[in-house]
Amino acid sequence: MTIEQLKALPKAELHCHLDGSLSREFMESQLGRRVQPEELSVSDDCTSLAEYLEKFSLPGQCIMDEKGLEAAGYDVLRTMSQENVRYAEIRFAPLLSETSGMNCRAVIEAVLKGLERGRADFGTEFGVITCAMRHHSQEDNSRMIKTAREYLGYGVCAADLAGAEAAYPMAQFMELFQNTRKLEMPFTLHAGECGSVQNIVDAVKAGAGRIGHGIAMRGHYNIQKELADRGIGIEMCPISNLQTKAVNSPSEYPIREFLNTGLKVSINTDNRTVSNTSLTKELQFIQNTYGIQEEEIRLMMKNAVDTAFATDEVKARLYSELGIKG
Repeated sequence: MTIEQLKALPKAELHCHLDGSLSREFMESQLGRRVQPEELSVSDDCTSLAEYLEKFSLPGQCIMDEKGLEAAGYDVLRTMSQENVRYAEIRFAPLLSETSGMNCRAVIEAVLKGLERGRADFGTEFGVITCAMRHHSQEDNSRMIKTAREYLGYGVCAADLAGAEAAYPMAQFMELFQNTRKLEMPFTLHAGECGSVQNIVDAVKAGAGRIGHGIAMRGHYNIQKELADRGIGIEMCPISNLQTKAVNSPSEYPIREFLNTGLKVSINTDNRTVSNTSLTKELQFIQNTYGIQEEEIRLMMKNAVDTAFATDEVKARLYSELGIKG
């Protein structure tokens, strides 16, 4: 497919971080100054996840009040609509924006307000995934998830676990997500991005409906087959994964392996601004690098809708818009 065809293709995205996907225009309006490209995005020679994460400081400063959070929600849907993303699940960590004057509930409501305004203006359907952070206490993460659960079906669609995976393995969060499951709150979990394959095994054991990244499954065909059989979604973010050195080189990236095993792979941006990417760019990259065919791109869009934390009504509409059979 040409770049124009990829851009025009109706798309669904499941793994996009709000703070890593804010436009330069938004940040300049919030900060009241010019922002240089190197302040926003990693360079082609990014060496590690730690270097990658340095780029989150600036956008983090822009979402510390209700006005900034609402504008951020609107901004990300505006950007997505420019490349015909019809459905997006946007994730963020409410506790990172809490202040003495703005509690978790106010943070979530501000983002939802901006996203709802964006949906009205741009027609992109959304769901919010609230991220627990690995470095936060179980008490704080539990409090956030219980608060977010009140908004399930009212904009919030799921929970997640994000942060430094290698330092905080999934085994430390089993109780938190067993409790989340008891609340009947769906969740996806970052696992196997830079850690051990055991994090993926534990995430599935905890009840994750999807896995964020999942790269550590490479070569573990028995685990891949189990997840394929269970229909668990794998949210792959190719450009980000290469930038953070989840794999050492493009030749080691397991997208073809995962597709061949029958895993429900979707393609995502992770962080549009930090990675200087878009869904169109991701699709063009995998097409050019891995020989991904048009029917495989359409299959991965179907996988995204199949594994989305959306209502049956929204899914039916998306299958129709994307021209695929549910």
